[in-house]
Amino acid sequence: MWEYTDKLKEYFFNPRNVGEIENADGLGEVGSLACGDALRLTFKLDDDGRIEDAKFKTFGCASAIATSSVLTEMIKGMTIDEAAKVTNKEIADFLGGLPEQKMHCSVMGREALEAAIENCRSGGTKKHEIEGAVVCTCFGVTDIEIERVIRENDLTTVEQVTNYCKAGGGCGGCQGEIEKIIEKAQGDKIKEQPAPAPGRQTKLTNIQKIQLIQQTINEQIRPALRADGGNIELIDVEGNKVIVAFRGMCAQCQLAEFTMRDVVEAKLREFVSQDIVVEEETDSAQS
Repeated sequence: MWEYTDKLKEYFFNPRNVGEIENADGLGEVGSLACGDALRLTFKLDDDGRIEDAKFKTFGCASAIATSSVLTEMIKGMTIDEAAKVTNKEIADFLGGLPEQKMHCSVMGREALEAAIENCRSGGTKKHEIEGAVVCTCFGVTDIEIERVIRENDLTTVEQVTNYCKAGGGCGGCQGEIEKIIEKAQGDKIKEQPAPAPGRQTKLTNIQKIQLIQQTINEQIRPALRADGGNIELIDVEGNKVIVAFRGMCAQCQLAEFTMRDVVEAKLREFVSQDIVVEEETDSAQS
């Protein structure tokens, strides 16, 4: 049973702007009935070039209906340029969050909006075309789409990628390629960021601490684990307690306790704070 926020339930049971605008200035269609989710978004501009009205039709779950409805509300009053900056995270945040397994619905909304804007800018002559090489043939997801959701949402595991864009959720044959895209995207991100200073002593805000913990995992810990076929995911931060979960080969390794103490905790104490204590996610937390 998914944990839905009250706001998501409200937009699901009482969706706004259902339907289609005739002679729309922008029309975007994404998804496929064969894949289980499809969305058609239309909008109309006023004389000042702002979105006066927006409507949607969708075939999907409660999250797909709620995110589509919210999206039409969010973009009303925006210019095309302003609407083009709306992210899937903003759509999810507007609803108070989505179950991670349903984040692909917010991504679908963002993609439909981009398709409608592209259609509008071309004067209604251009339909959205998929960019890049198809990696996931089951759901028709390309390398460019996968890399984008990784970068925008700081994803680090194949499971997360599947939750955000469905790639890898069918036969699973593309999961190795998805892993390579994750490594490339995260590697590029690490190069763009300054390395954390060893023995950092300055007082950090909670947000700064979480960002530094994630950066240290990405740069100092994950590469070593991946070299042996493993991985690690940051689950939560509670004060100085860092909760993580091992993935891949690390999840089955008999030396996991050693890795937790002498690699993960040691690196986080070196680069973040001497007070860091690392714990592995328990079975109860996972359920």
